[in-house]
Amino acid sequence: MSGIKKKKKKKRKSKLKNLNQLPGKVVYVGEKHIQQTGFEMISYNEESCKVFKTDDIDDVFARWDENKITWLNIIGLNNTEPIERVGKHFGIHALVLEDMVNTRQRPKLDEYENYVFLVLKMIWIEKEMYYDEHFSMILGPNYVLTFQEAKNDVFEKIRERINKGLGSIRLKQADFLMYSLLDVIVDHYFLVVEQLGLRLEQIENEVFLGKADDRIVQDIQVLKPEILQLRKVVFPMREMSAQLKNSQHPLLFQKSFNYYRDLHDNCIQVAENVEVYREMIRSVTDMYISTLNNKMNEIMKVLTIMATIFIPLTFIAGVYGMNFENMPELNWKYGYYYVLGFMLIITLLMIWYFKRKKWL
Repeated sequence: MSGIKKKKKKKRKSKLKNLNQLPGKVVYVGEKHIQQTGFEMISYNEESCKVFKTDDIDDVFARWDENKITWLNIIGLNNTEPIERVGKHFGIHALVLEDMVNTRQRPKLDEYENYVFLVLKMIWIEKEMYYDEHFSMILGPNYVLTFQEAKNDVFEKIRERINKGLGSIRLKQADFLMYSLLDVIVDHYFLVVEQLGLRLEQIENEVFLGKADDRIVQDIQVLKPEILQLRKVVFPMREMSAQLKNSQHPLLFQKSFNYYRDLHDNCIQVAENVEVYREMIRSVTDMYISTLNNKMNEIMKVLTIMATIFIPLTFIAGVYGMNFENMPELNWKYGYYYVLGFMLIITLLMIWYFKRKKWL
């Protein structure tokens, strides 16, 4: 893959849009709108697994099984009424619901008495396009609620493992399901950062080999904001994973802490890679500017040498171009050839001198 193109976004709206909004009022702030909120419920235990999809939240409540661990995925945030009903059913604080539907919310982790709330960004690559999506999650006693803006996500392998009983998800508590979802999200951070790094290294090689052109400038200008955006996503995730690793919340079981520690290590590695590429983009920019300056200096040097060589030749031509009557050289039979030869000797001497000084 030669590079990553970020999907086009609509013009960014002002962050002051909800300046006078009452705290806890659930108002969607974002650009992805779907016509009907969807619900995907996966209920499982060690022996069995059931998958149910619907557009009606009442069907979800009717089929809820307290004896099984349930993953309820809510697709679509612009229609806030069913989200508020989910919040009321599970006793979720209004401020949490507000953060769920605010796509500009910074990634964070909040612990409440009966649940743990996480909000973050989900990013992935599809057909050389870089996508991002607001994503939030609530861990309860025997359930995990996830909220995403649109239908696309990165959890197909998790669904397959649950349905087929692969791995350890069906053998463990709900907090391990939460960890598995976070782990997949962080894995896709690695993929996006890796592809950006490959493109950046390609640009660096082209600049180093002197193949830079206007396209390189455009690529650099595209990569800069993408790396900065990734930094805004990854660095809070590192803080959140550290908080998760050190948490004493009763819903986060002690036997899962090794997994949280591994998740935190991965977040640190991604953050370090992003920071390295951020420094690389600065270095490549400086290298490109330096290359342009060197090319300009080379051009100026050649032009200066040419002008220097022609200064004495112009002087000689100017002297013998004067229309004085008493210029004895004008009457020489071979005067024209003498002057040309003298000019040639001066030119060769100057070129020899410039090469001796390594100016050529």
